[in-house]
Amino acid sequence: MADQPDDVFVLLADPTRRRILDLLAEHGVRAVGELVQEFPDLVPSGISKHLMALRAAGLVTATRDGRRQLYRIDGEGLRHAFGPWVARYDEFWSGSLERLRGLAEGAGTSGGDLHGGEGSSPESKGYRLILW
Repeated sequence: MADQPDDVFVLLADPTRRRILDLLAEHGVRAVGELVQEFPDLVPSGISKHLMALRAAGLVTATRDGRRQLYRIDGEGLRHAFGPWVARYDEFWSGSLERLRGLAEGAGTSGGDLHGGEGSSPESKGYRLILW
């Protein structure tokens, strides 16, 4: 597993590794051969090295199915790797969700008009919607 949050960010600075994670998130489980097909410009051994790095960081797990090696995202590993870093920004995320809820509830009381009529946009009421 990656020891420091920076280690994971360095690992994921590589677009191929991010794309591998995206594919696993989209499909759930993928065999190495299926992942290799997604990267026609790379050699299979290169994909295997990326998978080994993701596995060493604890972001993916691998199981054998006969001769096939199946990879999937390790949710607990992701939480361990990113949880402490993301938690530092929780107050901003929570605040954005609370503002969004306030705007949505306000739209429900104004006949479904999110802005509450002309000249009363959320910005004019002092709201600034920030979502990430």
